[in-house]
Amino acid sequence: MASPCTPCPPAAAHPFSPTVSTAWHSNDDDVYRAPLIDRSLLPTAPRAAREPNIDRSRLPKCPPYTAFLGNLPYDVTEDSIKDFFRGLNISAVRLPREPTNPERLKGFGYAEFEDIDSLFQALSLNEESLGNRRIRVDVADQAQDKGELLG
Repeated sequence: MASPCTPCPPAAAHPFSPTVSTAWHSNDDDVYRAPLIDRSLLPTAPRAAREPNIDRSRLPKCPPYTAFLGNLPYDVTEDSIKDFFRGLNISAVRLPREPTNPERLKGFGYAEFEDIDSLFQALSLNEESLGNRRIRVDVADQAQDKGELLG
């Protein structure tokens, strides 16, 4: 009596044999690969990972290396500014006061740095929080800065 089962074909002829490719396309040279993304450029990257968006030609060529600080809290002190720029070579802080009320700050100030690299690193802290405000850090206009010293 013959067996009701028929034997399987040899492995080479089997349609699911490992020697037969089931891929639609097997040429790896034509496979699309997305380009690598520098995640530090994304708007969601931490600010510390991004380099400041500053034109180096705007930086002063010689001292004083001064940053303008805007939107400062009215209760800010020189020590809190120095702490904010901790690790940088800061040489002086100026916080102008209201002429009619010498107790009240104007809400802006200047930080002077000993070297150009410290100023450049300070610019990367633009829009960071100090107290309850996001402060503005920018290169101080040298003409306005000198006028503020006199005024």
